[in-house]
Amino acid sequence: MSERETYPQGVPCWVEALVPDPGAATDFYGAIFGWEFAGPGKMPGEGSSQYFVARVGGRDVAGIGLLPRDASGPGWVTHVRTDSADATAEAAAAAGGAVVVAPFDVPPVGRMAVLDDPAGARFCAWEAGGREGARLVNEPGAWAMSALFTPDAAAVEEFYGSVFGWGVEGFGGGPVSIWRLPGFVGGEPEQPVPRDVVATMVATGADSGVPAHWRPNFWVDDVERVARTAAERRGSVIEAPADEPGVPMRSAVIADPDGAAFSVSQLLAAG
Repeated sequence: MSERETYPQGVPCWVEALVPDPGAATDFYGAIFGWEFAGPGKMPGEGSSQYFVARVGGRDVAGIGLLPRDASGPGWVTHVRTDSADATAEAAAAAGGAVVVAPFDVPPVGRMAVLDDPAGARFCAWEAGGREGARLVNEPGAWAMSALFTPDAAAVEEFYGSVFGWGVEGFGGGPVSIWRLPGFVGGEPEQPVPRDVVATMVATGADSGVPAHWRPNFWVDDVERVARTAAERRGSVIEAPADEPGVPMRSAVIADPDGAAFSVSQLLAAG
């Protein structure tokens, strides 16, 4: 299941970093993940060609694009596959979210809308044309899953359930929950969560001061090396490598030189 050709409705399918200088960002991400890049290609509405597609083994894994002029700041954006960007935008607005950018064509690869959930976490609805999404997942150097950090878990549970059919349940007894899409089979057979899990959620609390956001997680083969290389390349290590409680995984949280944050995880050998 590491190679994917299609994504069903309601499944996160793509992640991209939006930064002031995509060309410079390719140097950083190439060094830490070993990514190769196709492009640059033109971003809709932008005057210059500023979009790169990252690849591992010749298969698309993520995007790096020019930060829009009206964006609040650099960051990673998660895209959720939909059969209709227009219908999803309407559903998001009806469920208490906001349509930040109305559906528009991204020729020749698809159609998309930029949305906020009720707590303000931004994501995109992606209606595929020529590109379904990431072609390689759950491999070193590739995206594995995205996590929603939110101060209002109750509001967003209802929202994502209404818009995408996601159900939520607790995981591990702490602030972390998992989002499940009935009927979906993804991930890997040996993973510690059900294979219909499409994302995770961390309830930060209203007084945490942490803004609502989606953060992608990438698998790596050596989390210490990635953290060290990120610091050497002018990135920052927000959370140093540490073992995850209850799962055979070691993770770190990193920000690129522009401040776009993401996490990395290394699967540990059993026993």
